[in-house]
Amino acid sequence: MIRNPNDRNSTDKKIRFLLAGYPGIGKSTLALSAPKPLLVDVDHGIDRIEPIHRTPYIQPESYTEVLDDLVHDNVRDFETIVFDTGGKLVSLIGFWAIKNNPKCGQSDGSLSLKGYGVVKREFARLMDYCYYELNKNVIVVFHATEEKDGEETRLRIKVEGGTRNDVWEPMDLGGFVEMRGNNRTIGFSNCERYFAKGTRGINGVWKIPTISAGQSNNFLTLLFEEYNKKNRAEVDEAEAKKKEYDDVMEKARKIIDSVTDADTAMIASEQMKRLEHVLTSGQESRQEFADRIKELGLKYNSETKRYEAK
Repeated sequence: MIRNPNDRNSTDKKIRFLLAGYPGIGKSTLALSAPKPLLVDVDHGIDRIEPIHRTPYIQPESYTEVLDDLVHDNVRDFETIVFDTGGKLVSLIGFWAIKNNPKCGQSDGSLSLKGYGVVKREFARLMDYCYYELNKNVIVVFHATEEKDGEETRLRIKVEGGTRNDVWEPMDLGGFVEMRGNNRTIGFSNCERYFAKGTRGINGVWKIPTISAGQSNNFLTLLFEEYNKKNRAEVDEAEAKKKEYDDVMEKARKIIDSVTDADTAMIASEQMKRLEHVLTSGQESRQEFADRIKELGLKYNSETKRYEAK
């Protein structure tokens, strides 16, 4: 079904978020600051999270367990699913692919070209399932690794083989966590050091506040609220523009309907020029006026600057 972009509703949307950074920089705790998170602890790292910040979790040993656990009844009370880490998740999907079809693997146990294709598609399907079917925010945590590019050192997510670029595709946001002086920050804009992804005004470098005693771990909850606040503002603005568009098109059509001959065409032409157009109303109303002129068998004489019968 073809939809008008102005018909979007203003309800909060779920967010797909890729979170990357060095080991030990606090990515897991940051990921669990999202709204009502369920941790899919594929890296078995929950013991490294401060007890006060731990949340309900599952620790799957295989990708099949991931699929078995992530069903509607199990996740009903959660708003966010956190995969920690994405690199380990991709590895589990790889083992699963080879088990299902030996042609997905090579003799040394690594993925074949066919296997990489299967992993890519299954990762995308899992993200879509959690986002669309389960209706959850999705956060995927990745370790960062350094790569030399000439004299420059760049940070890249740590994930097996050619899937590195594919995991970015479904994400709404992508942030890179690093230390800048004494401050822990997260960057949402591409730069020479790393890839990132910002939308809806979430861009640049944000300082991650230190969680003091008695404070909530809610950085991403607040960030998601900011994202959706901007989303609602865009929708409200679009709805206002749509109302203005409908009003001006109604006026234009009344003018066009008044055209019955060359004289009324001249009057309507001047009235049409005085309309203040919104969105595509100018182009559309001019086309409807031209269609009316053609329907009546009229033409515009550029010498007399008047409409007349053909």
